[in-house]
Amino acid sequence: MTNSPPWLSALRPALAAGAVLLCLAPASAETLTGDVRVIDGDTLAVAGQRIRLEGIDAPETRQTCNRRGRNWACGKAATQAMHKLVGRNTVRCQVSGRGKYGRALGTCFANGQDLQQKLVRQGLALAYRRYSTRYVPDEDAAREAQRGLWSGSFIEPWRWRRHRQSRSNPTNRRPPRTAPPQSAAGECPIKGNISASGRIFHVPGGKYYERTGIDESRGERWFCSEAEARSAGWRRSRR
Repeated sequence: MTNSPPWLSALRPALAAGAVLLCLAPASAETLTGDVRVIDGDTLAVAGQRIRLEGIDAPETRQTCNRRGRNWACGKAATQAMHKLVGRNTVRCQVSGRGKYGRALGTCFANGQDLQQKLVRQGLALAYRRYSTRYVPDEDAAREAQRGLWSGSFIEPWRWRRHRQSRSNPTNRRPPRTAPPQSAAGECPIKGNISASGRIFHVPGGKYYERTGIDESRGERWFCSEAEARSAGWRRSRR
């Protein structure tokens, strides 16, 4: 057998390490285009694959919200808005991985626009901070302009799902560590909001009560009394 030249012998460890890295490198993200079907506000079916839109959470189809004392079908509104955004455009989805239920996770575009961003900007979906902060500025803009969900009061989609699951599976319920979060019509109607002004609580009838949403993933919460809110470090809104 012919002896290898010294320079090749010296390179062999580096070549072997490079081969290992190539084997460990993740496959490039999958891109899907094709026939599109809107499932709901944050789920599409593209080219036969169901895709959960990453970084946002839209109201569930059967979910309702409150505006000026009346319920409105915010879940259906989010689905209809996604239908309009998709329109007859070709949709391109960049798949980044899989969720715990095996669904593809990705970011989808139509007519050069980020569909997730557009829906959050319309106030018909929330930035899913638990998994991504990408759309937080868009949510802040919708909140400031009082668009969609922010024109009234609502329960965050993730909390709405948890509530329905606990009702359908009573044996799986666990005693709450603190007073359970309630809707504005429940026993704990005071909203503890966190903003640039600090920790502010809003009582029913206040100027900003209806437009204030509670995002528990940010540390916001509901209170059963003003005394409870103050003892927790919140101060009452001046209006």
